[in-house]
Amino acid sequence: MSVRTRADLDQLPAYVAGRTVPGSIKLASNEVSEGPLPSAVAAINQAASEVHRYPDMGVGRLTEALAAHYRVEPERIAVGCGSVALCEQLVQATCTAADEVIFPWRSFEAYPIITQVVGAKQVRVPLTGEHALDLEAMLAAITPATRLMFVCTPNNPTGTLLRKAELDAFLDRVPEDVLVVLDEAYFEFVSDPDAPDGVEITRERGNVASMRTFSKAYGLAGLRVGYAIAPPEVAAALRKVIIPFSVNALAQVAAIASLEAQDELRKRCASVVAERERVHRELLALGYDVPETQANFVWLPLGERTADFNEHCLQNRVVVRAFAGEGARVTIGQPEENDTFLAAAKSFPRVD
Repeated sequence: MSVRTRADLDQLPAYVAGRTVPGSIKLASNEVSEGPLPSAVAAINQAASEVHRYPDMGVGRLTEALAAHYRVEPERIAVGCGSVALCEQLVQATCTAADEVIFPWRSFEAYPIITQVVGAKQVRVPLTGEHALDLEAMLAAITPATRLMFVCTPNNPTGTLLRKAELDAFLDRVPEDVLVVLDEAYFEFVSDPDAPDGVEITRERGNVASMRTFSKAYGLAGLRVGYAIAPPEVAAALRKVIIPFSVNALAQVAAIASLEAQDELRKRCASVVAERERVHRELLALGYDVPETQANFVWLPLGERTADFNEHCLQNRVVVRAFAGEGARVTIGQPEENDTFLAAAKSFPRVD
């Protein structure tokens, strides 16, 4: 008799990571091209000789550092192996097979996967015609079975941002027993003064969690460390379902050093924002329909031409993240990398 596994895994979509093609410029995974902050590299090198020891399972020092940085109680913080792990653990902590998870679509690719793995029902709410989250439709999708809602802002892969006033109006109408998770993986790249701050919102509302990461702006994608700031009971539930020792020792020291290097971070993010605005402006001048973006990437809604665009970019030594039949997400890299991408976009055969 063969070993039996869950039958529904046959229908589980696979997470598709950005490709790495030797000799090409990788603009597919929303990484920062500059690498880790210099302070983090020094901390990693110093800690490398201690990796034969188990890491602090409670992630105590990093939790204290985050609490001090955001001026919140440590009891409201849960640290995990990247924000994607926290997404899964949030579903585990709130849902059973009888419950529902609402999220916009298209949005972060992991939402449907983690929801199905946990066994809850996924409810996908289409974006607006402007590639933004449709908050009215998300509200209409709430049922008595709804336990969790993911709200990604800026949204991945479209880059569109919710403004504070519209998010507040939305949250006013969400039932108090539904947890709203603000996925703010790209928060550090936001330059819009009307943008919401999820951490501040968690101070005011008992059913909102803010989720952030060191993978993007801080340049620690390879070390996998993210965190959630939430009501104490939610953070406590999260800590119960986190895999022991999942946040490794190097990730912890690198994250602490990165958190202390805010001047380095601000300089980096300002450079990314300036390049983002330049790339967006030049794509518009080339005739592309590119929505406003507040993340470290741009979204090209190319529809059925996405596969052709992807292949054209590969031929020009640029790797983008293509979503078949929908569009391509392109990470903002160094100026010379962006120039190579813009040249490829300019030479792509257009259809009137």
